[in-house]
Amino acid sequence: MSELLRFPSAVRRDSSVDDWFSKSDHELRRSAQPWFELMRGRGPDVRELLHDGHPTACVEDAAFAYINAFTAHVNVGFFYGVALDDPAGLLEGTGKRMRHVKLRPGQQVDAAALSELIVAAYRDIRLRLSSSSK
Repeated sequence: MSELLRFPSAVRRDSSVDDWFSKSDHELRRSAQPWFELMRGRGPDVRELLHDGHPTACVEDAAFAYINAFTAHVNVGFFYGVALDDPAGLLEGTGKRMRHVKLRPGQQVDAAALSELIVAAYRDIRLRLSSSSK
């Protein structure tokens, strides 16, 4: 089992995350907010913070997903994405653990499949937490 990425400063609701999404000069950020709301809504154990300047969702203090905005797309990323089942083939990336889904303006995303990835990432980190406490 790999070491968990932990953020003891994560809180139930971080106003700096809301500020990040409301920046008036970045429409792409707002387009990704519903995906972060889905992360927030996974359970009462979800915490959040800005990590490296980007909204990050945690279970307790263990990171499971994030949003990152660029000039032409938004990434919905998963810290342990390599472990997620992805039958729709949405995940991109070649890192050791992380994977992301790119959202581009004007291109449809399989919303059901992305929702399932978020749910799966939440479940995965909960299992990792329970395994690490044994």
